Amino acid sequence: MRKGPLSVLSEESQRTAGDEARTMNISAARAVAETVRTTLGPRGMDKMLVDSSGNVVVTNDGVTLLEEMEITHPAANLVIEVAQTQEDEVGDGTTSAVILAGELLSVAEDLIEQGIHPSSIVAGYREAATTAKSALDELAIEIDPDDTETLEAIAATAMTGKGAERAKDLLSELVVRAVTTAVREDGTVDRDAIDIRSFPGRSVEDSRFISGTIVDKKPPHPSMPTSFTDADVLVYEDDLELSELEIDAGATITDVEQADAFADRDREELEAAVDRIVDVGADVVLVDGGIDDLAQQRFVDAGVLALRRVGDDHRQRVAAATGAARVGDLERLTADDLGHAGRVERELIRGLTHTGNARPEQTTVFDELPESDVGTVLLRGGTEHVVDEIERAIEDSVGVVSAAIEDGSVLPGAGAPEAELALAVREAASGIEGREQLAVEAFAEALEAGPRTLAENSGHDSIDALVELTASHDGGDRTAGLDPDTGDPFDALEAGVVEPVRVKRSALESAVDAATMILRIDDVVAAGELSTAGDDDGAGAGPGTGF
Repeated sequence: MRKGPLSVLSEESQRTAGDEARTMNISAARAVAETVRTTLGPRGMDKMLVDSSGNVVVTNDGVTLLEEMEITHPAANLVIEVAQTQEDEVGDGTTSAVILAGELLSVAEDLIEQGIHPSSIVAGYREAATTAKSALDELAIEIDPDDTETLEAIAATAMTGKGAERAKDLLSELVVRAVTTAVREDGTVDRDAIDIRSFPGRSVEDSRFISGTIVDKKPPHPSMPTSFTDADVLVYEDDLELSELEIDAGATITDVEQADAFADRDREELEAAVDRIVDVGADVVLVDGGIDDLAQQRFVDAGVLALRRVGDDHRQRVAAATGAARVGDLERLTADDLGHAGRVERELIRGLTHTGNARPEQTTVFDELPESDVGTVLLRGGTEHVVDEIERAIEDSVGVVSAAIEDGSVLPGAGAPEAELALAVREAASGIEGREQLAVEAFAEALEAGPRTLAENSGHDSIDALVELTASHDGGDRTAGLDPDTGDPFDALEAGVVEPVRVKRSALESAVDAATMILRIDDVVAAGELSTAGDDDGAGAGPGTGF
């Protein structure tokens, strides 16, 4: 009989258990948080990511950074899921969520070293999270969905510290116009109805809102009209081309006369189809497939603008914006199937190719649709990298404004919620018995990582700033946040630094879920080799990170 432990794992597998596994996982998660920490706030720094092909991304958007980085450690990926969940739920607050998750694990590690069992820490964290969410509800301030000034302040807060900040007044206005256009009768926002399009070239101040949509297509014939006022629009789900002459079981061609007759009949059918479109009164036609030269010329003679090979998403947006039906059978076409646009115009937009060379972009704009529930934010920027970063900021702003409208409540920003929640959690800790009390107090300390990081990234002493902020909240100033210019407390609500309640609630919930999940892991079994401390590819991120 064989004596000793029996291994049931393959030779390629690697197992890490107990304190070693927990330390490795916590180190990996903390390394992720440290990676994005310096990007937080209005004075946050940017990161440059370069892939193996030499493509460059310059951003301080948390979820973009984490998605672009090649992170392989499983525990680190659990924290990345926090950012992805936050992005999907709200669109902003990803960096704050990751920092909180990392800090919860950091203070938990200190407790574990003191002999506190992870189960007790998890129980305390859950108790503290319940208290924190209740405090969030008490801090929430109701807003009117029609309060444009507050909505623009929410949008501007989401842009602060990002590439769009220098034009945030203009861009905030554009975001609010786009979001309010997409509000449905039940109070929800249809984000699919908001299109964000960006074109490198010119200044960000040249960005604008289009109460409709744009189609990146130019007319196939140079003599087609380029602009219309009060245009009737047809969306056709087929092509306008001559049929391919094929010899098959359905059409047997035995001589030239039959071939000519077949071609003549095909031309007549195409001409009849174009005539039906013209007779019904269409001024602008979007076609799924191609448009034959014969059809193009007849459209030119009739003064009709026709666009070919328009993608399904563009056809859908034009139909939604103009009220047009998506027609598949021209035999049944009527004037009721046409949509309407106050203005349709082809514009030349200066763009940049992937090599950086300038080229004209031809875009057909469907605009002046006051009853439309579709809107487009047309962004401009000096370079491709600039406009990409602005687009990411706009997407975040759209998310937070949508959340504010749907929930009808906001919070003061600039670290005010974290300071208020930390105060509430500490007060609750005094009523909790056992070792869970230590975990609740540690939770309050972790909450303060947000304002502490804001102070550090703004170049101020984090300890002094946090002490003054805590004193303000302890004295009843619930809307006090950190002024990035001075490091002193200021009224964030009065200064217009506001964010939706959903941003903080989602960040809190996802960070706690990730931290407690990692704390409960005491055994890691990997099919291959796990990264360990001292690996050359660790990039200095910390022991066992697997970056």
